[in-house]
Amino acid sequence: MRIFKTKWFAREASSHGISDDELYQAIQSALQGKVVDLGGGVYKKRLNKNRDRAIILTKSAEYWFYTFLYAKQDMANINHRELMGFRELAKHYANLSEEKNDGLS
Repeated sequence: MRIFKTKWFAREASSHGISDDELYQAIQSALQGKVVDLGGGVYKKRLNKNRDRAIILTKSAEYWFYTFLYAKQDMANINHRELMGFRELAKHYANLSEEKNDGLS
């Protein structure tokens, strides 16, 4: 299993005090079904003692991409247009070759 963060997500997670260990534990929890499946390879996961939400894109259960983070107090949920954009991005990640995935560090 490989876990990636976008540059933007890494900066936001750091400013929210979310550690890499918490992100890893969140993926472990997601693998157990403790995640909201938004369809099309897009998942929503609670972080930071339920104060924040992360949008995670996946390519099977092997590659996970932390993409977007928002505070629950600032935004109740993502809208339909944003969801469609995340689904499109998830398709892009799903179509990456193994070689390209390995180069994503």
